[in-house]
Amino acid sequence: MNDKKQITAITPTRNDDYPEWYQQVIKAAGMAESSPVRGCMVINPWGYGIWELIQKHLDKRIKDTGHENAYFPLLIPLSFLEKEAQHVEGFAKECAVVTHHRLEAGGPDGKLIPAGELEEPLIIRPTSETIIGHMYAKWVQSYRDLPILINQWANVMRWEMRTRMFLRTSEFLWQEGHTAHATEAEAVEETMKMLEVYREFAENILAIPVITGEKTPEERFPGAVNTFTIEAMMQDRKALQAGTSHFLGQNFARSSGIKFLNEKSEECYAWTTSWGVSTRLIGGIIMTHADDDGLILPPRIAPKQVVIVPIMHKEEEKNQVLAYCENLRSAIGETLYEKEPIRVYIDQRDVRGGEKNWQLIKKGVPLRIEVGPRDMAKDQVCLMQRHLGHKEKEFLSPKELVEKLPSLLTNMHKVLFERAQKFRDENIRTITDKSEFTAFFTAKNPEKPEIHGGFALSPFVPGNSETEAFLK
Repeated sequence: MNDKKQITAITPTRNDDYPEWYQQVIKAAGMAESSPVRGCMVINPWGYGIWELIQKHLDKRIKDTGHENAYFPLLIPLSFLEKEAQHVEGFAKECAVVTHHRLEAGGPDGKLIPAGELEEPLIIRPTSETIIGHMYAKWVQSYRDLPILINQWANVMRWEMRTRMFLRTSEFLWQEGHTAHATEAEAVEETMKMLEVYREFAENILAIPVITGEKTPEERFPGAVNTFTIEAMMQDRKALQAGTSHFLGQNFARSSGIKFLNEKSEECYAWTTSWGVSTRLIGGIIMTHADDDGLILPPRIAPKQVVIVPIMHKEEEKNQVLAYCENLRSAIGETLYEKEPIRVYIDQRDVRGGEKNWQLIKKGVPLRIEVGPRDMAKDQVCLMQRHLGHKEKEFLSPKELVEKLPSLLTNMHKVLFERAQKFRDENIRTITDKSEFTAFFTAKNPEKPEIHGGFALSPFVPGNSETEAFLK
């Protein structure tokens, strides 16, 4: 982390106040802001551009494993949730409920009040197992109708009391996969297959190293038989649950009536799964890679991978510099990085060069290229790589730059991943003593407050509620 005496763009720094640093990184990068609705956020174009690229890469992986996209209603009848007791109990306190279907002027002051009470309350989906299960029950009659492999990109709502942008908001965006299978073995295979999709995606696209494993009974998805997860260590040494894959057994099939005739004409209940990741991944990117200067984006999910910054001190320099920059942009745009054109942009905003550079630093743009009259005279450009800090500069000819860009982007991802992996591994301890375990998570050394917490590898008896209660 940066020395506090150095000039940094974000105040406070990570060491000073990590939660506030996180919020300031989001603000400085222009990723999102609070909305008029409590606990909900407006995702600004830069933040949404990151989400679009996450969608693009993950959607391809989902489809490559045989799944199709569909869409299901936002509103779920209350009775659907009541069919699965564990499920409704797990989400009951988080549900937003629609009870009326219109507004009417309620008095002389003309204020609008809810009217037209619904016969049955509708729940704004906290997740979609029940309504999708209802549809699957209609679609499945025979083993020939299975498997059903469907994913949807959607928004959901969970009425959170304490919210943090991207990490935990009342409304958030995600994908939720829902599958139905003829056998238990197929459903278990699906559950583990999608867990591996999430692991590979987190590491190869987001540069976030993760640990895969199974959740304890108390931490399972409500109504699931098993919940598997990818967990990542953030820079405050805390874990982030970055994605989950659930083996639902026949629980939801029984409550929704998903039945079929097998090859022996025997009536059976289907075996189902569900799995999902959300905009929480953006929070994970921030807390894994950002520094005290702001956001650092892995190149594969950066809306703009390269930004060219024209430096013009006199009006008469403008046309010549911009023409040089446009030729450079054209050459970069024709260069392929992982079979796609590099995303390049010329920043022509009427903003002073120093201020413009700091803005791009805070946004986490992977590569910045400055071009001014003196550079043009030498037929060179000034390259700055975001992950190396704001002082490191390299001068290259345009030809050298264009040829080097794909390897620069690949190396940046590698450096970010290895940096995060090293940090995680240095903060994992094997602990077999109960008092040492407690001290690891609760005691702080005043002289070295940074050496505190992390991941502990400790003996654990699955299904032991007493042990789990102590761990919590």
